[in-house]
Amino acid sequence: MADHRAFKDSLYAQFARIGHALASPTRIEILDLLGQGEKTVEQLAEDSATPIKSTSAHLRVLRQARLVETRRVGTYVHYRLADDDVTSVVRALESLGHRRLADVDRVVDQYLDGRDELEPVSLKELRRLMRDDAVTVIDVRPPDEYSAGHIPGARSMPVHELRRRLKEIPKGREVVAYCRGRYCVYSLDAVTLLRKQGYRARRAVEGLPDWRAAGFQVEQAVTA
Repeated sequence: MADHRAFKDSLYAQFARIGHALASPTRIEILDLLGQGEKTVEQLAEDSATPIKSTSAHLRVLRQARLVETRRVGTYVHYRLADDDVTSVVRALESLGHRRLADVDRVVDQYLDGRDELEPVSLKELRRLMRDDAVTVIDVRPPDEYSAGHIPGARSMPVHELRRRLKEIPKGREVVAYCRGRYCVYSLDAVTLLRKQGYRARRAVEGLPDWRAAGFQVEQAVTA
């Protein structure tokens, strides 16, 4: 029995390393951001509104748990998810939160779903609309995330550029905007602006990591 106890203690201690890494809101957000593609400490600090020193500390914890990996380019260290299973863990955590924590639905409704009068587009519906050539798809994430991977045929329209680039979007077709994932507000901001300008616009309920996880094709921007 003593040997069995030592085995169990050792095993669950290893699993707890991952639990510890996920026991921080900022670290969960960092993993979600890295689901879009590689990012430097500086980019992650800006995207998560966290000081660089604190971001570096969070990344050390994630690296110790083998959830992220790195590569160096000159003086910059680029971080990436260890593999697609990390995104699956984050999505499973979100799903469990929706099922077990009433406050999750309350917060999402207050800041996101409750501000959108139209039903978001599912990935399945988006695929159908694209096959029927019945929709213009826009990617409202930052350009570096679009370059790292995007839905085939989607136009890069970062949300902060959208107002001045409206003429590039045809008005006679429905527009679907997607961004990082279910909780990304960029797509909501985009469709709100588009509707005020007379467009028929909806947001995708999920983002690029979910598209990839579903096994759908992902394109990368061609660089010179």
